[in-house]
Amino acid sequence: MVDDTFQNRLGRAVGGKSQALNHSVRPSEEVCRELWCLSKSNRCVTNSIPAAEGTLCQTGSIEKGWCYQGECVAFGTWPQSADGGWGPWSMWGECSRTCGGGVSSSMRHCDSPAPSGGGKYCLGERKRYRSCNTDACPAGSRDFREKQCADFDSMPFRGKYYNWKPYTGGGVKPCALNCLAEGYNFYTERSPAVIDGTRCQADSLDICINGECKHVGCDNILSSDAKEDRCRVCGGDGSTCEATEGLFNESLPRGGYMEVVQIPKGSVHIEIKELAMSKNYIALKSEGDDYYINGAWTIDWPRKFDIAGTSFHYKRPSDEPESLEALGATSENLFVMVLLQEQNMGIRYKFNVPIQRTGSGDNEVGFSWHHLPWSECSATCAGGSQKQEVVCKRLDDNSVVQNNYCDPDSKPPENQRDCNTEPCPPEWFIGDWSECGKTCDGGIRTRTVLCIRKIGPAEEETLEDTHCLTHRPIEQESCNNQSCPPKWVTLDWSECTPKCGPGFKHRIALCKSSDLAKTFPPAHCPSHNKPPVRMRCSLGRCPPPRWIPGEWGQCSAQCGMGQQMRTVQCLSYTGQPSNECAESLRPTTMQQCESKCNLTPISNGDECKDVNKVAYCPLVLKFKFCSRAYFRQMCCKTCQGH
Repeated sequence: MVDDTFQNRLGRAVGGKSQALNHSVRPSEEVCRELWCLSKSNRCVTNSIPAAEGTLCQTGSIEKGWCYQGECVAFGTWPQSADGGWGPWSMWGECSRTCGGGVSSSMRHCDSPAPSGGGKYCLGERKRYRSCNTDACPAGSRDFREKQCADFDSMPFRGKYYNWKPYTGGGVKPCALNCLAEGYNFYTERSPAVIDGTRCQADSLDICINGECKHVGCDNILSSDAKEDRCRVCGGDGSTCEATEGLFNESLPRGGYMEVVQIPKGSVHIEIKELAMSKNYIALKSEGDDYYINGAWTIDWPRKFDIAGTSFHYKRPSDEPESLEALGATSENLFVMVLLQEQNMGIRYKFNVPIQRTGSGDNEVGFSWHHLPWSECSATCAGGSQKQEVVCKRLDDNSVVQNNYCDPDSKPPENQRDCNTEPCPPEWFIGDWSECGKTCDGGIRTRTVLCIRKIGPAEEETLEDTHCLTHRPIEQESCNNQSCPPKWVTLDWSECTPKCGPGFKHRIALCKSSDLAKTFPPAHCPSHNKPPVRMRCSLGRCPPPRWIPGEWGQCSAQCGMGQQMRTVQCLSYTGQPSNECAESLRPTTMQQCESKCNLTPISNGDECKDVNKVAYCPLVLKFKFCSRAYFRQMCCKTCQGH
């Protein structure tokens, strides 16, 4: 019989010497989802795992229950199973490319409701894609795969730095990012999947999505049925070009270069191939006699050559005849040559040359429906299907054109049959990791992990974990466990000084711990991202310099009219001397003044004297100024009696 000891035993498993929380601390219905325990130091601890199946629980509607699959249900019962239902599709995400044909994705989750009680998981796609930014990239733009490899140039690889270029040779997955170290003879997988929207191959419009190659029509739209005709015209009827093919079997008794055929400008679907293996070499040159491949008696390694606006694939297997192929269209006239070192065994050539027609060509050739061979099975188990696709072909050369050139009323049905109908082995469904709860100092991230088995093309069942034979992937893990580094924290800016004109404002930058509790020496924070502590500022234009007069000095006369002086300075708004004041506005530095005379009679006891500092008393007498009160006082003795 199950009782509360389950809860206590789980408590001991979580916190050692701890006990399960009292219901007053945590609502008991939460126990079935996450068990919390109270340690002896009265700290709440948890391992973020639910209580054991059968632990007693209680909710507002269930007085006595037990835990079953994370829920509190009536004691002795099991909840009814409920199949999962899809939630709404999310908004379309950002396009993976800005040009050249990217993809955007939308997600939905099996949470409306989530499956419970052994119910089935949702059927169908969890993620969908659509094309976006399908316009061609500007001329001269860097190849998208090339850019992804170049992004690793700044990252050390085994302690050294390399310049990386795309590697798309044999033996590698088309949607993995394999990069070749430039100047070295090795390549490595830098990423298991290229960015969504990257071309699978250079000569194909198909793109990689989530690490898998997906079909793209010639209109650059994902899953489109738009087809190129034999002339490489999207949606065309094959009337804008004509096929040129032939066999070159001439030879010379001595070694040397011989012309095989001229390939006119604009040619497409070029195929040049020896009939049998030989010591001769196919060569390619321009109209101006510049060799692109195998010129000047020098043999190139088999590889891809970017020539005349297209890519030529030069192949020289050890067990097959030599060949040269390109999709075109070529941007110049080319000449196929052969370097003869032995008897010519024959070279077959084939390409389509552009022609000018006044009409579409529909009246000149017929079209009819054809079944293609059976496709591969769409699935390895749980009921795949094989199809015999119906395509429209030209009657003259059997080339495929777009369906609208054939009579839609006479189109035969597409044949389809089941294949690989046995159920798939059980396997883990692993959802995406959630965002980490913290960026540093240790957070938690979670994901959905279910044991599922696909039993039909659109049907899968959720099984007990024991049915999946491999180790169960974890649902939760710690993340961003690195310590948070100290960071710069700034105080407020000071006021701008000076109060006018160009100046500066200042602030203090402190090196603080991530929780702002500690202050470290500045050397503990990275100097390259220290925020600025001084900034230019201005509080408006400063007033111009102006004349500043001083106080008037003492009057030069102690009695009557005299003069008094003052200083006048040109000063800036800061009080510094300046020479920028207008001379016409300069205040006067001297003015007349008058002192009141003391007319009190001189007492008999005072002797009448000339004031010592006056040296001009004889002149006062001579010019008869003694009649004036001021001069009479200053020259008392001289003026006495006059």
